[in-house]
Amino acid sequence: MTKKSGSTLPIVGIYGLGIMGGTMAETLLDHGYTVCGFDIDAKAKTRFKKYGGQFLSHASDVAARADIVIVSVSTSKALEQVTQAIVEGQHTRKAKTPPIVIETSTLTMADKNLFAKTLKSARIAALDCPISGTAVRIQDRAWTIFASGPQTAYKKALPVLEVFTDNVPYVGVFGNGTKLKFSANHLVAIYNVAYAESVALARKMGLDPQEVLKLFGNSPVLGTGVMRLRMDMMAKRKYSPPTMKVEVWQKDMEVIGQMAKSVDCPTPLFQACAAIYTAAMAQGLSQEDTASTAEVFAKMAGIP
Repeated sequence: MTKKSGSTLPIVGIYGLGIMGGTMAETLLDHGYTVCGFDIDAKAKTRFKKYGGQFLSHASDVAARADIVIVSVSTSKALEQVTQAIVEGQHTRKAKTPPIVIETSTLTMADKNLFAKTLKSARIAALDCPISGTAVRIQDRAWTIFASGPQTAYKKALPVLEVFTDNVPYVGVFGNGTKLKFSANHLVAIYNVAYAESVALARKMGLDPQEVLKLFGNSPVLGTGVMRLRMDMMAKRKYSPPTMKVEVWQKDMEVIGQMAKSVDCPTPLFQACAAIYTAAMAQGLSQEDTASTAEVFAKMAGIP
């Protein structure tokens, strides 16, 4: 996409500079944006500053300065703290217009709704825009961002979101984005475990999983992006650096399970997969990629 002059671009603030937030920050910086941010993690801070980001010492300063604010956090507590910081930043803001806030985290609907309600009371527009895709897929512009919330805010935020991907569909009222992300992650949870089981079967039959991937990966019937990403890691038995840590995925699984229960929807396949991720945690794989579920099946199948 065509780069604009930095002076004509909005200032973007980011809360949460981890795997996803840090990747978004670096991509925006590459496109000429001024990016300020905040994170309590020292390593995230160092990486962000090294790449040219402006790390602000107080969380509220991000919302006070930025035109567009992106939130990418992993816990309800972190979102609660960020919400408070945004409201505080609005009070000290020099610009007359409030920032547009884009919430991208995978959290419960209760968390999201409280976030939107609190910001609305401070006259700040909030968008619910979860991302389907891992950090590495941004290189291929392969993310899908499910954008939901006020359409006027969506139109203003769209140019920033399109820095990451061309796939930014507007999906309706605030919260619809999260519901679609739950649906997407529900499938990914099942696919990932299915591929891990398939790799174990291939090995037990004397096949090379890498050759199986070459045949299946781009098949119009069998191939998926999840297969091409995760089965490659499974075949190599190399799970770092992670695109999604097992520990973080456990949180996502819990959130999806809560949603399914709240709408009385049975999810037997999803529940069966949950035990495999728990087993990966028990095997000490919490900081590895979710592709490491292949090691759970390897152990069950007696594969060295």
